[in-house]
Amino acid sequence: MKLKNQKGFTLVEMLVVLLVVSILLLITVPNVTKHNSVIKNKGCEAMVKMVEAQVQAYEIEEGHSTLTSLDPLVDGKYLNKAPVCPNGDIIKMNSDHKVVHEEPTAG
Repeated sequence: MKLKNQKGFTLVEMLVVLLVVSILLLITVPNVTKHNSVIKNKGCEAMVKMVEAQVQAYEIEEGHSTLTSLDPLVDGKYLNKAPVCPNGDIIKMNSDHKVVHEEPTAG
């Protein structure tokens, strides 16, 4: 009984493939983590716009012209909870009655 010639990968070919995959990982992982803060900031901007839309809906439905805080939105079920950005910034209303985000204060 003769053994047939079996085709397969050699050790050198496998090492070359592992080298190429490792280089690709070394290139892509730092780029993804570098853009993580940009992604979170964009998410925060989107969250602020969503809260602004909920403020407008509240003002139209409830007949209030301006809100001084976002608490009525949570109480009125316009928001499930006090809004927080993906990057940890707190969303609130400033003295000009505009929705803004700011970093939480330490302490």
